[in-house]
Amino acid sequence: RAGSISTLDSLDFARYSDDGNRESDERVAVLEFELRKAKETIQALRANLTQAAESEVPSQERKNFKSSPEIQEPIRPLEKRALNFLVNEYLFKSDYKLSAITFSDENDDQDFELWDDVGLNIPKPPDLLQLYRSCGTPLPSPRDTVDVSVGVDSGDLPGNCIAQDPPKKPDLSQQQQTEVVQELEYQISLLNSEKQSLAEQIKKLQSEIQTLKRTVSSQPPSTLDLGSQNTSNPSSTTTTNTSSTDPLSVPPTDNGQYLDIRGVSELATDPNPPSTQTTSQPHPQSHNKLNSRPPVQFDQPNRKLSPAFQQALLSFCRMCSDSRLGAEVSRIADSEESVMLMLGRCLPHIVPNVLLAKREELIPLILCTACLHPEPKERDQLLHILFNLIKRPDDEQRQMILTGCVAFARHVGPTRVEAELLPQCWEQINHKYPERRLLVAESCGALAPYLPKEIRSSLVLSMLQQMLAEDKADMVREAVVKSLSIIMGYIDDPDKYSQGFELMLLSLGDPSERVVSAVHQVFIPAFAAWTTELGTLYTALIPSLLARIEKLLMQGEHSLDEHKLHVFLSALQSLIPPLFAVVLQNAPFTSRARLHGDIPPIEVTRFPRPASPLQDVSTIIGSREMLSALLLLYDHQLEHEGTTGWDSLLWVVNQLLPQLIDIVSRINVTSSTCVHEFSRFFWRFCRTFGKIFTNTKVKPQFQEILRLSEENVDASAGNDILTKATVPIYATGVLTCYNQDEDRKLLVGFLEDVMTTLSLSHAPLDSLKASFVELGANPVYHELLLTVLWYGVVHTSALVRCTAARMFELLVKGVNETLVAQRVVPALITLSSDPEISVRISTIPAFGTIMETVTQKELLERVKMQLASFLEDPQYQDQHSLHMEIIRTFGRVGPNAEPRFRDEFVLPHLHKLALANNSQAVESKRIDIATQLFEAYSALSCCFISEEVMVNHFLPGLRCLRADMEQLSPEHEVILSSMIKECEIKVENRGMADAQG
Repeated sequence: RAGSISTLDSLDFARYSDDGNRESDERVAVLEFELRKAKETIQALRANLTQAAESEVPSQERKNFKSSPEIQEPIRPLEKRALNFLVNEYLFKSDYKLSAITFSDENDDQDFELWDDVGLNIPKPPDLLQLYRSCGTPLPSPRDTVDVSVGVDSGDLPGNCIAQDPPKKPDLSQQQQTEVVQELEYQISLLNSEKQSLAEQIKKLQSEIQTLKRTVSSQPPSTLDLGSQNTSNPSSTTTTNTSSTDPLSVPPTDNGQYLDIRGVSELATDPNPPSTQTTSQPHPQSHNKLNSRPPVQFDQPNRKLSPAFQQALLSFCRMCSDSRLGAEVSRIADSEESVMLMLGRCLPHIVPNVLLAKREELIPLILCTACLHPEPKERDQLLHILFNLIKRPDDEQRQMILTGCVAFARHVGPTRVEAELLPQCWEQINHKYPERRLLVAESCGALAPYLPKEIRSSLVLSMLQQMLAEDKADMVREAVVKSLSIIMGYIDDPDKYSQGFELMLLSLGDPSERVVSAVHQVFIPAFAAWTTELGTLYTALIPSLLARIEKLLMQGEHSLDEHKLHVFLSALQSLIPPLFAVVLQNAPFTSRARLHGDIPPIEVTRFPRPASPLQDVSTIIGSREMLSALLLLYDHQLEHEGTTGWDSLLWVVNQLLPQLIDIVSRINVTSSTCVHEFSRFFWRFCRTFGKIFTNTKVKPQFQEILRLSEENVDASAGNDILTKATVPIYATGVLTCYNQDEDRKLLVGFLEDVMTTLSLSHAPLDSLKASFVELGANPVYHELLLTVLWYGVVHTSALVRCTAARMFELLVKGVNETLVAQRVVPALITLSSDPEISVRISTIPAFGTIMETVTQKELLERVKMQLASFLEDPQYQDQHSLHMEIIRTFGRVGPNAEPRFRDEFVLPHLHKLALANNSQAVESKRIDIATQLFEAYSALSCCFISEEVMVNHFLPGLRCLRADMEQLSPEHEVILSSMIKECEIKVENRGMADAQG
């Protein structure tokens, strides 16, 4: 590097180790160059000062110009550049990106990235929105502020810095004139303070030059200026080297905040001089603290080395302070705030160089600095670093960041949380990585308790609503739902109820199961707690859901939207615990509940298992002890004192239950999904409200509607309800809530009565089948159902025996083989020898199902023998309905039955039935059998069939069937011909493969 343009600290003293005079001359040249540059800067500042004093128009006068168009002055270049910057900033922040780009292109002479491009020493005003909001408020006194780049108090300014008053305007009041004068004085004082600061620096440079000149001429051997290689305390160095010999020496420009061991010349060349970094706020405490410390003294060696030699010797220590890091290392902070300033400068450079897997270790440092740093811009940068610390933070890292955010919020209060943390969330709401959006969603919930309530119920709620509606990642929407739940726990604006209700419906309709699960576990309990406080849980929320279910049933009489029904019903189910809590808390006995005394513990099975702790009634009430005390009084009140004056319970009994029972009667009984969901709903409802409530309030309402007396058998209108979904839901949702002997007897009796009533009235059996399917899914009820069916097997009416036989088909698939062998098959054998042919025919589907599901050979042989007797016994040769049932059963169970049973029994008998049908004289019977055979062969054609069976039974049976279809149904005949051709090709290919093998 050329010595003439090097700074003091960048000089390589080893090059001059043989000539001390040459080294000192070099330093003098550098300092003279820097002195000349400083004088030029002062001249420029003086010019600016003159221009400001002559042409600056105060803000108050600008207001007058604005209000008086006749005296409007043209805009000046400085004003234009400032307004251009603010307009561009507003366009960019408001997402008018195309407009911002166009605006920037039209002002290509201005750099919109840097405010300093607007003008010298011009403080940046607030953005346009802040200016608009504060335009009607009085301006603060200019002397209440301090320019960030100068850092001086207005009280410290010299008296000669006050400019003359501007000439009076005829249209200005005395107060306005005073404000104009104050603003001009303030602008001039700022420029003078900058001038004074530079003048002090010039004095320091001049004193350094004088010191160096004296050092060149004669230097005492005991005093050595170590320059940039000095490792001692700067206050002692300055005292030892300069203050004793030069009265023009001045304090360092950092106000004593840093112990600066750099060379003096570095102050002028450092791109981030301490005078601009550390003097933004005056620190008299730190200054006094430093001044009160005694100077550090070092032992001087009794040696006579020349200064040049010693400096050259020390240059081998290889210290460096001419880089950013070197500058930070060479300055040691002596106060807490200066430590914060140092951390604020260093952390942005440290973070990118830390391993991603270990960056969470920086979180405490970043947060502490962001909490305590005095500069808003630096705090914003640090919080930006925090939210961008890890590219894709995992669960543990996000938890750590959230913990830090909550600690930050507790420390700084709601105003700074709103101003500093929320913008970081808003910036990343559409980040490309879902982990970052997840962090935003979780932050909104974690920070909710620490935000101003207006922001919590407006901005944050809107942010989360947008993410719930637009985000594509399931885990993000799940976190949004949980954060919305926390918002619902803190919101206190009743006007937001409708928005909360819509959010609940929106999230319940989410396609992701994990999102819906979060709604039930967290959101609905939190929302219900709020509506409980508002008093609208059973007056608005539950009725709204019931009204939507009613509307759904009216719109979809033929094609019900089962998904929407599930959404609304699941929401109702999640509201059962808070509804019961409201009933307990508003009961006549609530004020008598006491925690003292002997309170028995709550039985483990008293309540259904809650989906989350928030759905636990004891959590809603407050404690298990209080809940236990209330339950004792609740049962006693129901059993002995009644419900008079108990508004919440009367609403449940007189409005909710009748409406639910009416809804149940209108759903499709053949929809197993709807039946199952309503059964689960009533089961949880009855278990939550208790056995006494179920026996005295729920069962009587169902029994009154169902009317199971046998004298009403012929009254079809009276028994119409027995064909609805009310039967299976009452049986499986209400009668199964409690499993004691009397409860089981009641369930058995109800099913027997329903089976008898439906059979004798020739009504559809769908409601009974739905009951058997729902109960049969639980092995606990298999014995009970077999008891009901045995009642039908021995019933005196053939109609009831036929129904029992058909019910066995539904039960066989879920019952274990032991019960099938001991209970099912004996009952079916009994029915297969029934005097009534219709009863015998009714057993065929159940026998077929056994062949499809059972693996015990003995059982299969018994069933096979019974089916063979149906097919081969002469008394059944003309039983058209029996043949139809057998063919239908073979087509259903054949593909899934044991291959040996299919090859040796099913296909040969189908061949015989097809052959016999060719000679059937009655055309209607012939076409019925042919159609059923076509369905059976179509199902069996997908199975693997051996060549022998294919040739001997399958193809001959198809040809017989084709012969019937040629006359009866030509369109079927075309399909059969294709099937026969395919089978013949298979046989031919197999023969060729065998010959080659």
